[in-house]
Amino acid sequence: MTAETKTDLTTVYQVKGMTCGHCEGAVSSEISELPGVSSVTAVASTGQVTVVSAAPLDEEAVRAAVDEAGYELV
Repeated sequence: MTAETKTDLTTVYQVKGMTCGHCEGAVSSEISELPGVSSVTAVASTGQVTVVSAAPLDEEAVRAAVDEAGYELV
């Protein structure tokens, strides 16, 4: 059982190009590999990706992960 601590940070990113569940999975998979990330929830219908991490993430690292998945961080 994992519990979020008070030090966890939630950040919402806007991603362009996601249209389906496969898209959500691809983006989630790439971002979840970044150090410190504990959870990722992508929603294709809104383009929003919610990331919970132990510390603030480097936006360029998130952008690179999204690019690797084949999508664009807005």
